[in-house]
Amino acid sequence: MKSFNCGLILLLIMSATNISRVMAEDLPWHASGNGGAVAAGAQASTRAGIEMLQKGGNAVDAAVATIFNLAVSDYGLFCIGGEVPFMFYDSKTRDVVVFNGMGGAPADPEAIKWYYDNGIPSTGIKAATVPSAVSTLMAALSQKGTMSFEQVIGPTLSLLDAGGKEWYASLAKTLRRLVLTEKTTNGTREQKITAARDRFYKGDIADELNKYYISSGGFLRKADLEAHTTRVEKPVSIQYRGYTVNKCNTWTQGPVLLQSLRLLENFDLKTMGSFSADYIHATIEAMKLAYADRDKYYGDPSFENVPIVPLLSDEYTKIRYPLIDMKHASLEIRPGDPLKMVAYSGPGEYWPGEKGTTTCVVADRWGNVVAATPSANPDYGICESLGVAHNTRLSSLNTQKGHPNSLAPGKRPRITLTPTLVLRDGNPFLAMSVAGGDMQDQVSLQLLLDIVEFGMKPRDAVTAPRFLTKHIQDSFNPSPDPAVRMGKISGLEINSADNSLIGNLEERGHKVERSDATLAWPVMIYTDRTTGISYAAGQPSKNGGGKTCAAINLAK
Repeated sequence: MKSFNCGLILLLIMSATNISRVMAEDLPWHASGNGGAVAAGAQASTRAGIEMLQKGGNAVDAAVATIFNLAVSDYGLFCIGGEVPFMFYDSKTRDVVVFNGMGGAPADPEAIKWYYDNGIPSTGIKAATVPSAVSTLMAALSQKGTMSFEQVIGPTLSLLDAGGKEWYASLAKTLRRLVLTEKTTNGTREQKITAARDRFYKGDIADELNKYYISSGGFLRKADLEAHTTRVEKPVSIQYRGYTVNKCNTWTQGPVLLQSLRLLENFDLKTMGSFSADYIHATIEAMKLAYADRDKYYGDPSFENVPIVPLLSDEYTKIRYPLIDMKHASLEIRPGDPLKMVAYSGPGEYWPGEKGTTTCVVADRWGNVVAATPSANPDYGICESLGVAHNTRLSSLNTQKGHPNSLAPGKRPRITLTPTLVLRDGNPFLAMSVAGGDMQDQVSLQLLLDIVEFGMKPRDAVTAPRFLTKHIQDSFNPSPDPAVRMGKISGLEINSADNSLIGNLEERGHKVERSDATLAWPVMIYTDRTTGISYAAGQPSKNGGGKTCAAINLAK
């Protein structure tokens, strides 16, 4: 994401005694306590999650309530027809599961031909993939939650009923139709929620969406909605200095953080020192190598045979990390070949090179944790009769034939959305969600290193200066020409005015751009297993407005 105007806020839930007071107050941007936590992109949405925790719901109940609410409170950064990678740590099984929250391209081959002939637009209904968020949230709620859809959607309906945009009343009616289906369906809680979900994707709501697609010149059809499923997957994971770091698969950019960590574990970052020239240089150069592989190999793993296991292997890491020269910044794009175990395969035709994303992380009192990254880039195509706005995520595919992330019927784009769950000894340690397009995993990497290597708490990590490499592809440029997708060779943006530091980096060959901009917008929850205290923080705004949280201690 290139610019943001939303507030990221957090709220810790520790008891019900002071909830009414907390609900009436503005929320600060960091907090700590020993109960549960919600961190999200707007006050109304965080309060929606808090309400579920107050009523005895678990982390999934709270996250689903929060994310549905974000489709209203953070509209423009997310919408009801958007997408949401959703990771869940289950304290009973001690497993992490991923709900694949991305929809696919239209299945019609003629539509795909149109895109190759005319290009993929960045806005409007022709830029939409199958709207996936409703299915993702319903799947998570039915399989891992405890509450009904009617309960979790309550705060969103209240927000819509209060009035605002023209489509509020229509969306409220649509959501109430889903509630009605849930209430009138016989069966278990899970069956009732599934029936409500199916009305959206297979029933009369899908019929109305189909009419809208046809009348508006879009390429999606009811058949695309009917074929959509929310896949439940295992995360991609590595070990880093005793921590298990979990990411979504290569339908996101998530594993690029894991590749970066694998390279950096060969360096003594702690001795280099936080935000030192050596630390910044090593991290930037590791990210350049990891992102070169991202841009050459990553794509929808249900369509592409992505070599994720060799990309993260000891052998590949061993031959790749010596490419990092501590005295010189690389001016090349250097993907490797993990199948032939070649450190640098030459750039070939692959040159590594947002508009809307919000955030949500939740922890409950039982140790369950959710990390999710809801998103939908405007300008949306909106079905006015239903109040259902659609994503523009098709532009995260490209039209370079033969590329792993090239457009194909039903294919899901490789998105930048990339929540993170970190465990230690099988227990939750850190949950992160970052808004910021291609910046997301760069900033997630720095936040993780701030905590693991340098012992920072979340409130210190989110306010620490940051840096970014521009030596990558733009994930929102669908051009068939990889050179057009390219960013700036050896470009480095940094939150620093330290002339000595910047001079050192420039001497190594980095093309430094000083910046006082906020580089991405993270939220996180860190859990201290010794004390049982959760520490939450979200990126504060420089003018002091909107990025807030609060804490209440659990009664002993």
